[in-house]
Amino acid sequence: MNKTELQALIAVLQARFEAHSARHPSLDWALVLQRLDKNTAAHQALAQMEATGGEPDVILQDSASGQLLFADCAAESPTGRRSLCFDEEALAARKENKPAGSAQGMADAMGVQLLDEAQYRHLQTLGAFDGKTSSWLATPDEMRRLGGALFGDRRYERVFTYHNGVQSYYAARGFRAGLWV
Repeated sequence: MNKTELQALIAVLQARFEAHSARHPSLDWALVLQRLDKNTAAHQALAQMEATGGEPDVILQDSASGQLLFADCAAESPTGRRSLCFDEEALAARKENKPAGSAQGMADAMGVQLLDEAQYRHLQTLGAFDGKTSSWLATPDEMRRLGGALFGDRRYERVFTYHNGVQSYYAARGFRAGLWV
C-alpha cells in the first residue's frame, strides 16, 4: 500500500469514526491513529475490509491490552463477501454447485477474523445490522467437527444466532470481519 492509498484509507476511517462516535464514546481519534501507526500490518487488512464493503469502524477496546477492535459496520453483510460456505474443508467437500470460496478462507487471506458471537452481539447494540442478510460467525471447534457453524442476523427487532451446515451458502449470507489493532 503506497502512501497516497494509506492516507485515503486513514481519511475514510477517521470520517467514519467521527460520524459514528456513539460506537466508541470514550475513545479519541488520536489514540486510534497512534495504534494504526504502530501496526502497519493492519493497513492492508483494513483496506480489504473497506474494499469488500465492510465499512470498518472501532467497536471495542480491550481494557487489559488497550487493543482496539475494528469490525464491519455496514448495515448488511459486506457485499464483497457473500455466497460463501463456512470454511475451506466445507468448500472442498462440496461436489456440485460450489460457491466461489469460503468465509474462513477469505478471512485468512485478508488477515482478519470472523466476529465471534459475543462480538457480534456487541455490534448489534451499536445499531441494527443484518436486517436482510446474515453473517457467518466464528464457531467453536466442537460444533465445527460435527459439521455445523454459527451465523447471526437481526429479525423482528431481535438478534438471533443459529446454526447451519458448513457446506451451505446463500446469496444473502456473508461474514463480518474483525481486526484487533
